[in-house]
Amino acid sequence: MSTAIPLIVFTVLWGGVGIGLPFVVPKGPNRGIIQVILILTAATCWLFWLCCYLAQLNPLIGPRLNRHAILLMAREWGDKINSSVTI
Repeated sequence: MSTAIPLIVFTVLWGGVGIGLPFVVPKGPNRGIIQVILILTAATCWLFWLCCYLAQLNPLIGPRLNRHAILLMAREWGDKINSSVTI
């Protein structure tokens, strides 16, 4: 549930920008252009945010640590170091 809250909040926010704001643009010669700009801005900002959020939620590439760093971390965290494990 905690991962769904930001998704819902930002979807509502950018949905409001892309769906709600084009209706309140004042009449003028550039009204259509401003409406398209608002819709495209909302869609691209939401998509960029979604990609960044999902990439941080489940990263594809983790840090590459050498054997010395892994053994040092295991010792500091109090994990039993098994010599038969290959790293």
